[in-house]
Amino acid sequence: MNITDLIIKDKEHIPLEEVFLEDSARSEVEQLIKEHYYLDELKSYGLPVNNKVLLHGDSGCGKTTTAKAIAAALGKPLLILNVSNIVNARIGETSQNIRMLFDKAARDKAVLFLDEFDQIGVMRSTDDKDVGEMRRLVNSLIQLIDYFSENALLICATNHIDMLDTALVRRFQLRLSFRNPDASVLDNYYDSLLAVFPDRLRSITRRYGVSFAEAKDYALTIIKANVIAELECRQVIGEQHSQTS
Repeated sequence: MNITDLIIKDKEHIPLEEVFLEDSARSEVEQLIKEHYYLDELKSYGLPVNNKVLLHGDSGCGKTTTAKAIAAALGKPLLILNVSNIVNARIGETSQNIRMLFDKAARDKAVLFLDEFDQIGVMRSTDDKDVGEMRRLVNSLIQLIDYFSENALLICATNHIDMLDTALVRRFQLRLSFRNPDASVLDNYYDSLLAVFPDRLRSITRRYGVSFAEAKDYALTIIKANVIAELECRQVIGEQHSQTS
């Protein structure tokens, strides 16, 4: 398989300031970015730089957005694993393909983002043969992570950390948990979403107890419906005016 088939092209630039994170998570992400900014100075002291990050928790709460923002903050290219092509390959091919991605990330000094990381771990487990092959894949991943270049950054994301092999989880120096935001955080998020629209479109009934992604989809759907309603109203008024003139 060609390495271009393994990567999802995504050039979206997301400033870290626009990512909604809990204070503790933001502090850890900012520390991570500073470590890579001062990488050579820290290495001169014999200090290791964290470059293996696991993002885990609820869906739609900012794991992918955070990975993109970290890459943007570091000015590094972002390589995103194409999970669908990986899971359709045989186990042996999967190990080889993932190795190719790790090697490319090291060469390019890139951020390698493996989303839905649990899918690699639970891909095949229906019989003894597949269990053995899965074990070999996990062993291969452990080796790749252990020897991952300090000049690159590995970020993995999962909604199901409990499905990951514990030996894999231990390899990540930084593990950040994501959960549905509380009402005050969601209010701030709604405010930022609505700020770009005219005042007449900003008044919506807000939903709570949802993820950032769900809140965004909901708010934009309401705004689109209101815009369409305005356009249709203008169209009707225009038709009525043309009929009476």
